[in-house]
Formats: sequence, C-alpha cells, structure tokens
Amino acid sequence: MDKLARLQKRLAYTFRDRSLLELALTHRSAGSRNNERLEFLGDSIVNHVIAEALYHRFPDVREGEMSRMRAALVKGDTLARVARELEFGECLKLGTGERKSGGYRRASILADAFEAVSGAILLDSDVDTCRDFLLRHFASRLDDLEKSDVGKDAKTLLQEFLQGRGNPLPVYELVNVEGEDHQQHFEVSCQLEQPKLAVQGAGSSRRKAEQAAAATALERLQAHG
Repeated sequence: MDKLARLQKRLAYTFRDRSLLELALTHRSAGSRNNERLEFLGDSIVNHVIAEALYHRFPDVREGEMSRMRAALVKGDTLARVARELEFGECLKLGTGERKSGGYRRASILADAFEAVSGAILLDSDVDTCRDFLLRHFASRLDDLEKSDVGKDAKTLLQEFLQGRGNPLPVYELVNVEGEDHQQHFEVSCQLEQPKLAVQGAGSSRRKAEQAAAATALERLQAHG
C-alpha cells in the first residue's frame, strides 16, 4: 500500500480523483502548481463547519464567545496537530529547501495542507461529506472545549486569558454617551498593555459596552494564538 493509500485510510475518505489529494499535499515550494487555491477553499469550509457545530452544540452561548471558541479550534496550531495525528508529513510534496529544513514538521505547512485536503474533499464529493470528515476529526476537540468557560462573561474570560500569560489586566474607559436617559448608547474602549491592543465596544449600558469591547479583544487575541 503506497503512502497516499495509507493516508486515505487514515482520513476515512477515498478520493475519486486522486490528483486532487496530490495537489492538496503539494506545497508552494514545490512549484507553481501547488495547494494554495485548495487551501483558500478549505479555510472557508473548515470555518463554516466548526461555526455550525458550535451554533448547534451551544445554543445559549453568545456570538462573541462562539467566535472565541471557533478561533481556538481553527487556529494554525490546532490544524497542524490534526494533520500530525493523520501523519500528513510523510505525504507532503516539498521543494528541496523546505524538505532539507524539515518543512514536513512545520506547523504552518501542516495546517495549510489540512485546509487544502479539506478543500479537495469538498471538490471531490459534496458539503455533507466534507462536513462529516471534519466533524469526525474534530469530535474530541469539540467534546473537550472548556465547559467551565461556557457561560462566563467576556470580561472574565479576557482577564483569565491575560492572567494566564502573566500580562497586565485591561483598562476600560468610557469614550462616549449619547441619547436620552431612557435610551442611552455607550461606547467604551478596552486597552491592553501587553500585547498592545486597543478596541472599542458599544451597548445600551456601560457594562454591556465593556463586555462587547472585551469580547472583541479576546477574539483578536485568540485568533492570533
């Protein structure tokens, strides 16, 4: 059994058009015909499927927290771990330089390849089949999401995120208040010293505006690992 046949067994998916799988595993260092377009397609379907799964699994969780959870699941490190579990490295087609420098172990290359393979499965089959593939390989990670985090407000989660990394706590400042007493609109800034970040949030109360700002800050931090 060759390497691609073994990989398809691990994927639990057999390609009708095997050339799509070969292309998905071809890094740009190997030539102009590479997996970048499939990676673009795969990024979209991975984000869609994970967002849909979170929507159905956590019906009481708000948008900001779902964004945080999705960012944690689809960030490069996570995708690279899934690719390693599936032993993508032995099947990657790399240019000479990348191959000599150990590119088959590099997280960014593995994450891109996972997205590209997801895009290839989508093209080779359909949305439902691709969804089944992704949910099968993300099932344990969806199950292991921090249950204790679900339901916590954004300010608490942001504080815990920063404290866990030894970073200073955020500073919230009221930026603007508009409207009559019974229908006011608040704008609040959330500023982080480390890492440097400043965002704003809005709401019908100062507390809600602070929560919105914290959710935005947390989403950006999670998205960047």
